[in-house]
Amino acid sequence: MKRGIGFLVAAQFVSGLADSALLIVAMAWLKETGQNMWLAPLLKAMFTLAYVGLAPAVGAIADRWPKGRVMFAANALKALGCVLIASGVDPLLAFAIAGVGAAVYSPAKYGLMAELAPTDRLVHANGWLEVTTVGAIVLGTMLGGGLVGPLLAWELVRELGAWLPVDSPLSVALMMVLTLYVVAAALNWVIPASGAQLRAMQLSLGELMERFVRAQGVLWRDPLAGISLGVTTLFWGAGATLQFVVLAWAQQELGLSLSGAAYLQGLVAVGIGLGALAAGRWVTLEQAPQLLGLGVLIGLVVPMMTFVQSVMVAAPLMVVVGALTGFLVVPMNALLQHRGQVLLGGRPSCNSDRPLGSGESIAVQNFSENLCVLAMLGAYAGLQVAGWPLHQLALLLGVFVAGGVALLMWQYRKACVSVTYSGQGVRWVQPDPERPLKEKQP
Repeated sequence: MKRGIGFLVAAQFVSGLADSALLIVAMAWLKETGQNMWLAPLLKAMFTLAYVGLAPAVGAIADRWPKGRVMFAANALKALGCVLIASGVDPLLAFAIAGVGAAVYSPAKYGLMAELAPTDRLVHANGWLEVTTVGAIVLGTMLGGGLVGPLLAWELVRELGAWLPVDSPLSVALMMVLTLYVVAAALNWVIPASGAQLRAMQLSLGELMERFVRAQGVLWRDPLAGISLGVTTLFWGAGATLQFVVLAWAQQELGLSLSGAAYLQGLVAVGIGLGALAAGRWVTLEQAPQLLGLGVLIGLVVPMMTFVQSVMVAAPLMVVVGALTGFLVVPMNALLQHRGQVLLGGRPSCNSDRPLGSGESIAVQNFSENLCVLAMLGAYAGLQVAGWPLHQLALLLGVFVAGGVALLMWQYRKACVSVTYSGQGVRWVQPDPERPLKEKQP
């Protein structure tokens, strides 16, 4: 692994660790300050809304300045969120600021990966990035639980809390999360420049929106970018909904407590990590569309889990579902990064052989994925209010996933047939046949 990619992966792990821990500590802060706990889901919603609302700008920002520096600034915003909570500011406002940092961080992170990794190693690099992300979520949640649990029992922590602006042991927990963001920012700072050309950023909102809408159209119309964007959008929304389905199923059908159900849900994350590692080891970029059938299989498996009555069967099933998801989504992420660099970056100038930025395609992906999350969670909540039983909700979710992926498979094959029939004779269908998938790296 190249030194730059190693620093990027390490920075992502530490920053993701802090993100997950911060959510748990902020939820504990709401409880300690006597606020309504129905506000807790809104903390996560602040991140999601930032990804959607700021999408037209964050991609342009990622391609305007060196992405390592953009990630450094984004971590600074997250750290500011910690400081504001510890200073007594409303956690929702503080999380909104941290959400801005997260929204800026994502396109810079994935865009930089596409610039640093050669095309033939892009799936492998994404596999490691996905593994560290999943690991950071699992370990960060555990760390957050430790910070608001056993840590608070220490007398030293209580004495330290008295010295902070808000006299609370949770202030110490926030300062420890803040330390993680500082470490992540330091790792961002030492990431070497990729050599990508920097692109001018439009200053007016109208120009940013026009450019973002155009980027949406370019990516969705391209057969390769379209299927990768469609799959990741679909699975991001379905995955967020599946979390709640698994929690409800584990408590109703398996008789687990909420904490036990959460551990069962964590097995899905473990499976995603295993699938991501396997994809990075055995899947090449040009093989990514051949994996679409896995999406249909995953959709068919989801409703079956509601018939499982044993934890001994449920646990490996969750790992399998996660592994299949990771094995499919990681190559799709890599494919979208590559197509975004080709389609949105344009060609290098005649006097430069440096690769072009790809942050804008990631901003488009984040917008689509998080908009799907909001829509599917809203639909799930509405169906629950309407009294739909759990097995019907799981069946609807599985059919939606399987049908959506099947539609993407049909559209891709239709595009391939039309191009083959026209006599172009290219295996990969793309708007610019002069830039094949397997291209030499500068």
